[in-house]
Amino acid sequence: MDIQVADSRPVTIPNGTPQAAVEFHALSLQISESGTRLSDRRHRTQTHVSRWRALLYTVFPLLTAHQQHEAEEHQREAALLQVANELRTHTYHLESIPAVYEQLDVDPSCGLCTDEAVRRAETSGCNVVSSAPRRLVVRSFGWVFGGFNRFLWPAMIVFWLCWKPIGNPPQPGNLAMAVVIILVICLQALFGAGQEWTTHRTMHSITNMVTAETRAMRNGQQVQLAQSELVPGDIVYLRAGDRVPADVRLVRVSMDLRVDRSELSGAPDPTIGTTGYTNTNYLETRNMAMMGMHIAQGQCTGVVVATGDRTVLGRIGQLVTGNPADRTILQIEVQRLVNWLTTISLVVGTLFVVLWAVWLRPKYPGFMSVSDALANGVGVLVTFVPGSLPISLILAMTMVAKRMQRYKLLVKNLTTVETLGTVTVICCEKTGTVTQRRMVPTRIGFGDTEMEFDDLVSTCEAATVDALDVAVRRVHETAFLCNAARFDPTSMHLPINGRVVLGDATDCALLRMAEHLCPLQPARRQYNTLLTVPFNLRRRWMLTVCTDRTQSAQSPFMVVKGAPETLLPKCTQVQMQNGEIVPMDHTRRSRIEEMQHRWAAQYGCRVLLLCRREYTESNPLSGIADSAELYAVACQNMCELCVVGLVGLVDPPRDEILDSVGKFRGAGIRVFMVTGDYAPTAAFVARQCGIITSTTVDGIDEINARVMVNKTEKRTDDIACRSTARSLLVSDSEHTLANRSSLVVSGPDLHGLGAVHWDIIALYDECVFARITPEQKLQVVEEMRGRKHIVAVTGDEVNDVPAMRAAHVGVAMGNGTQVAKAASNVVLLDNNFSSLVVAIECGRLLFINLKKVIVYLLPMTNLSEIMPSLFNVVLGLPIPLSTFLMLVINTITDVWASVVLIHEEPETDLMLHPPRNPSKDGLVDVRFFIQAYGFVGLVQTITGHTMFFLCLYLRGGIHPRDVFLAFNKWTDGYLSKSKAELTELVSVSGSVHFMALVVM
Repeated sequence: MDIQVADSRPVTIPNGTPQAAVEFHALSLQISESGTRLSDRRHRTQTHVSRWRALLYTVFPLLTAHQQHEAEEHQREAALLQVANELRTHTYHLESIPAVYEQLDVDPSCGLCTDEAVRRAETSGCNVVSSAPRRLVVRSFGWVFGGFNRFLWPAMIVFWLCWKPIGNPPQPGNLAMAVVIILVICLQALFGAGQEWTTHRTMHSITNMVTAETRAMRNGQQVQLAQSELVPGDIVYLRAGDRVPADVRLVRVSMDLRVDRSELSGAPDPTIGTTGYTNTNYLETRNMAMMGMHIAQGQCTGVVVATGDRTVLGRIGQLVTGNPADRTILQIEVQRLVNWLTTISLVVGTLFVVLWAVWLRPKYPGFMSVSDALANGVGVLVTFVPGSLPISLILAMTMVAKRMQRYKLLVKNLTTVETLGTVTVICCEKTGTVTQRRMVPTRIGFGDTEMEFDDLVSTCEAATVDALDVAVRRVHETAFLCNAARFDPTSMHLPINGRVVLGDATDCALLRMAEHLCPLQPARRQYNTLLTVPFNLRRRWMLTVCTDRTQSAQSPFMVVKGAPETLLPKCTQVQMQNGEIVPMDHTRRSRIEEMQHRWAAQYGCRVLLLCRREYTESNPLSGIADSAELYAVACQNMCELCVVGLVGLVDPPRDEILDSVGKFRGAGIRVFMVTGDYAPTAAFVARQCGIITSTTVDGIDEINARVMVNKTEKRTDDIACRSTARSLLVSDSEHTLANRSSLVVSGPDLHGLGAVHWDIIALYDECVFARITPEQKLQVVEEMRGRKHIVAVTGDEVNDVPAMRAAHVGVAMGNGTQVAKAASNVVLLDNNFSSLVVAIECGRLLFINLKKVIVYLLPMTNLSEIMPSLFNVVLGLPIPLSTFLMLVINTITDVWASVVLIHEEPETDLMLHPPRNPSKDGLVDVRFFIQAYGFVGLVQTITGHTMFFLCLYLRGGIHPRDVFLAFNKWTDGYLSKSKAELTELVSVSGSVHFMALVVM
């Protein structure tokens, strides 16, 4: 895959693939073993030999595939052993944390100063993995001898031989053709080099549109740094969703830290992160996080020990650089077409030569010499293959990539462009994708009342925590203590709503809410945090254990926030507006549940339950110094909680979302919302965004009823059972499942669904999947893919990564996490959902324009050029198109005409057609060949020959019947004309034929 490294330079390293995992594990085994080391001299010798061998293979494939593989494997083992020997000397993971700080000469309390960082950057260089070497000599040989030029070189040699010594007498025309072919080869090589340079520059500029940053300590302050500026000794702070920017020694970890190593090692599940070494092997120990891995859960602090090419990722990159990139589906299809046409041309050219030798030479002596026969056969080979077709494909892809760049779309590889044009289902996340990720608190509730948040702020705003009412103080404490977000210190002078907040959208909203109620800076000094258990979608709650420094006993207490349906069963008390704590009974529990449902359904709120637990007598949390023990005790005692309040957060939809969803629907693309939010909240937002339009929305009951109907319809005797099932389906006389198109299903409802249930779900045009876990989101994608849908998944969080990787196209928002952007195929840099409309339009435009090019090229370069040669051999006509003119059409006029077709703008109704089916609607099919050869090619052939015969008649008075079957009679004295006059007539008439084909 194409990885975006620190300075956004593209480098092709297949991490996340079996090859990268093989290299990683091979390195690990080499480090563990004490095998014989290879000398540097031997390694350098093998490197030079491999370079010359690669150069030779470009021109002549001398060795068998087995021998080439054996040679490449030998080279890989040598490089692998050298890297393993270098990594074996690393002992950062074995040293204690103070020893690591001392070894790297960094103060853990203030990090590196700016001057020291600059000095180290001069020594270690930028934190960038070098791109693969350009190998200019090898590539130059590929431009000159590869592609279409591999057919031109034999043709040039044959024409040269036809001039001398085969030509008797030597014909200057054959020499001229050889020279012209050499010039064409040079032009093709220059064009190929220029196009590759342009494509590389375009993709480089596109990838430079994204810069990766990380939090690090410099001069005693946490700052945002470009990852390319990191140097050994920098102290970095990572949280869930961050990509590890360099090789890092972990020095502080949260209890739930999980590091996903799959990108580098191929390990399927995230592993626990620790501060102590778990393995003497540098690559296997869990207190190291390597560049390319990402933080799946929790938080950690680490010190950078290696950057750039000195990282494990950089070293593996040196082992696998130079591997050819995977070809796109269109490239494979075009190459297959060219190969077929090449085979046909070889057969036809050989047939012409055999036909001359067996029939024409003995029956019509003097009609065609040996050199003419060979030139005619080679001309068929040169002209029959559309040499400009692969070039046109590259031009088309590059043009589309430039078009997407104008709309702030980062496309990591050209394969994605063609896949976008076939997308049939888009599964989009709610927060940050269809909404603005600007959550604001709008409502707040207690056990006995509810109110607008602005009303609460206007009456309860205070300068200190102690000045707040008791009930509001508890809400304030829970909101900022149970919170992973932080204000950016550089924006603290701005108004609260204008400050930059680093963290999750929900935490950001709660942090601003707490700041509105009371300034947080003095409040934070009052409390000490002992333990934090971050929020995740599986448990749907966050827990923090704190102490109050103002209390003499400093007894730990617990604050929790999360989904009401998850926490409410653990609550035994509830707070009233006046601060009174009362027992939780059925009435109060029902009121809270009703409040949650009403806020979600009427206002589209994300509702959070804020809870706490204080201990008056025996406190199980007291006196525990070990973090692991405190974590276990806190989770075990997360019960008998007190509800201190409910908070309703609203995230407004993006301005462009309604229009974009309408365009997708018009293009035959279904938009599904897949979110972790409460079902009524998701349904409300989906209706705002146009994802749901039906007045009646189905649920899991209707799905089950439909399954029951399908089963009972086969049992004609069970009338009562069928009647019961149908009564579940029909809510009234006007609405049945047949005319409903909207469905809302919650994650818990997906458990136990079979294939027949998913078959019914896949029929709905409008679907919302709520309260979805990452595993269930992955399940939705796989079920849609299993039903032959082309799926695109949008997301911006680490929880979206599994589904994005499983989809045909993963789309990340520009403000998403580093992991989401790394796992995606497309990044919407401007966070504009409508850009996805442009991306899909570009994918469709690529396919349509390329098909236009093929429809234009095949009749021109195949039928209309092969027929003159066929008529010359079979019917004895003087050949109207010389090989030179055929070559001009094939390599000059066709190329520029193809460029015009490639740059055609999309038609107005491009997004009004349903997506194509890649398995059925290919670039070429039977209907295509009928149109290309049976209609367009036939018209061009008839028109060209008509103009040829007309010119012969008008200019020389030669009737068409005198031209057919002329064979060896077309010479001096035929129709009272000299050979020079006949040659001039054919030349002029052939030029007219040529112009007719070019104009058409």
